[in-house]
Amino acid sequence: MHHHTPLLYVLAVANIIAMCNLGFFMIGANIYDIKQFKRKRSIVQSDQRRVVRKKKIPLVSVVVPAHNEALVIERTLKSILANDYKRFEIIVIDDGSKDKSPAIIRTFIKKHQKLRRNSYVAKYDWKSKDLRRFIKGYIGTHRVVLVSQRNGGKAEAMNNAIKNFVRGELVMCLDADSTLHPEAISRAVRYFDDKRVMGVAANVRVMSGRQWLTILQRFEHLVGYRSKKFYSLTNSEFIIGGVASTYRTDIVRKAGFYDTDTMTEDIGLSLKLISRNGNRRRRIVYASDVVAMTEGVQSFSALLKQRYRWKMGNLQNLYKYRELIAHGNHKKFSLALTAYRLPMAILSEIMLLLQPLLFTYVIYLCISYHTVGILIGAYMTLTVYVLWTVWPDEHLTPSQKFRMSFLALGMYGMFYIMDVVQFYAAIQVIRHRHTVTRRDSDTTWVSPLRAGHAT
Repeated sequence: MHHHTPLLYVLAVANIIAMCNLGFFMIGANIYDIKQFKRKRSIVQSDQRRVVRKKKIPLVSVVVPAHNEALVIERTLKSILANDYKRFEIIVIDDGSKDKSPAIIRTFIKKHQKLRRNSYVAKYDWKSKDLRRFIKGYIGTHRVVLVSQRNGGKAEAMNNAIKNFVRGELVMCLDADSTLHPEAISRAVRYFDDKRVMGVAANVRVMSGRQWLTILQRFEHLVGYRSKKFYSLTNSEFIIGGVASTYRTDIVRKAGFYDTDTMTEDIGLSLKLISRNGNRRRRIVYASDVVAMTEGVQSFSALLKQRYRWKMGNLQNLYKYRELIAHGNHKKFSLALTAYRLPMAILSEIMLLLQPLLFTYVIYLCISYHTVGILIGAYMTLTVYVLWTVWPDEHLTPSQKFRMSFLALGMYGMFYIMDVVQFYAAIQVIRHRHTVTRRDSDTTWVSPLRAGHAT
């Protein structure tokens, strides 16, 4: 065994790190849940005081960037209008769609209420020399705006909306393939009662489906988002995804809007806000009760492309804001962010590259010493953790929990498929490593295949 010592050390360290993280996530999530329970009790009292004082609630601008989303855009708009919040507007940015998306949106507005204004207004952008048009109407009391622009990418679409059309104190970004829970907007707004909060990450879930790829993504999101409870609890969250992410509009404007030089503009914005404002006096939080549903990708090839884009964008932003790692100003930045969360984001990528080697070594040990104890232990640990994630979940019904518990028994092998996808994405990043530092990638987007089913 002496000649195997270096690999054994690496395997032991990797296992220790993994087990520590699992322990942190389990304990942290449970403490977060307790705090949320207490918070909900206090919200009832604060809402009663708000009614007595007739305190004005903030206007929320829900921005929907869309590119070729004819199959799903109406479903998204219906979910927004079904929200119980009273003061919101909808701004759809048609980012150079070639399908019937704009026509569907116009028809949707006309069908639901009379337009107060039914005309195109030409707006000339001297910088991009792009003729941008918009149509404005009202559905009930809610202002609805459809903006047409050439295909420039999600970041440019969001920036166009925030610069020229958003009127709300808060701005929520909602992907066109996603839907909101009926109380998502009102729940998101409540977090901003805390003046320190500058951004809120939503609880994003994959819509149900029977395809194995959909089931895998659903479990992945469920497990991944439970870990965000620990990050929020320790004030180390730095990733606010693009689905139902909510910000204070003035903070985004002061920061200079979304950057367009990375593949993941959402991570870029949250890191940008932290870099400029810190995360001590201003905070980014995860809101488990702000639920949004999104479509999983429909094919394995689409999954490979998606995870490459996510990984490349994440590494681009980590490199761009690398000065935050081990930053010494603890009055501005939390130690949990600079000394744990950000370094761990880098270390996890290194461990990912070592996984094939370590897995092969484990198989070798099992064969050489006629034992499968290591694999059985790993299987039981992961399965128990997945079950521990499913059963405390506050948004699953008992029948859903029983069904997902049965499926959880096979997730150990399924997660290896996701590891292969992540490893492939990492190799692709290495192949295009110059893009990490130069950030000269094309940020225009092409929408993947949509299922278009109901949530």
